[in-house]
Amino acid sequence: HQEIFGYMKMKGLHSKLLDIKPQIVQSIPAIGWIPLDAALAKILLGYKLFTGNHNSASTFELANKEYVLGDIERIKCFFSRTIHGRLVSLLTEKCYGVTKDCAEIARKYYGVQRKKVEVMHLGVDTDYFFPIDSKSLHDERMKVRRELGFDANDIVCIYTGKFTESKNAIILADSIEMLRSLGLPFRGLFIGEGVQKESIKKNTSSVVLNFMPFNQLGAYYRSADIGVWPTNESTSMLDAAACGIPLIVSDGIVYRDHVEGNGLVYKINDLDDLVNKLLSLRDLAERHRLGSIGAEKMLRDFSWESVAKRRIQDYESALSSQKK
Repeated sequence: HQEIFGYMKMKGLHSKLLDIKPQIVQSIPAIGWIPLDAALAKILLGYKLFTGNHNSASTFELANKEYVLGDIERIKCFFSRTIHGRLVSLLTEKCYGVTKDCAEIARKYYGVQRKKVEVMHLGVDTDYFFPIDSKSLHDERMKVRRELGFDANDIVCIYTGKFTESKNAIILADSIEMLRSLGLPFRGLFIGEGVQKESIKKNTSSVVLNFMPFNQLGAYYRSADIGVWPTNESTSMLDAAACGIPLIVSDGIVYRDHVEGNGLVYKINDLDDLVNKLLSLRDLAERHRLGSIGAEKMLRDFSWESVAKRRIQDYESALSSQKK
């Protein structure tokens, strides 16, 4: 690769596409050198081009700014993103936004034509993430909890991912400390790395583990009782829900299909509100009810198998229209 204007450009992409002569090309982003080069190569090779967008409103600052005529950031965006994004879109079949706000950003800021934008969420690998449905899995849950020092009646809240300031996982640890000080059986389980790690470890009510391979995480989600992600999006939310535990996410997340009906939303970075939401999930029966709804939803609507089937249908439809 090489860097041009501050962005990565793949070397030899055109010659490789000419060599393999694909029928379908899928670019993860809708803007940048890769989709632009793929769009130019499409003119010669005639394949069907699909793009996507993973940038959400919580990470794309311009989407959260009030519109001001002549705003320099919007002008820069128009020339650096919108113009070439529209050129790519003209040669594209569809652009998949992984959330509703990702789709809106693709349309509004990346120049993708409205008719070509579709929401298609990321998926869950249900071979690894699934709820407890047997005695052996229940025994595994109890074994993991014992190894971590949790009692059978503890309400374990799990967070997995980066311990960065923007993720602000420490607010969960602080909430649990407050609840423990009131004599309530809440505990925390944190898996990941980042600048907040040492601060989180100082909270005696929480256990902190290092990053681990994703295929090991299912047992830890099933050992927990509530999954909490205090700020922006994470695919780990889907994995936790698939394992049958309710979620708590922030109102900073625009896309909430994965939590509606199987979790709660709290005011972002509001310690008292997070404490109150945790308290509202003290009841075991309510946690089981929400967790069951979430697991069924993930299997039905969010599994990678269901996502793949939809994607393949789109590819086949595009190829069929080419033959007509």
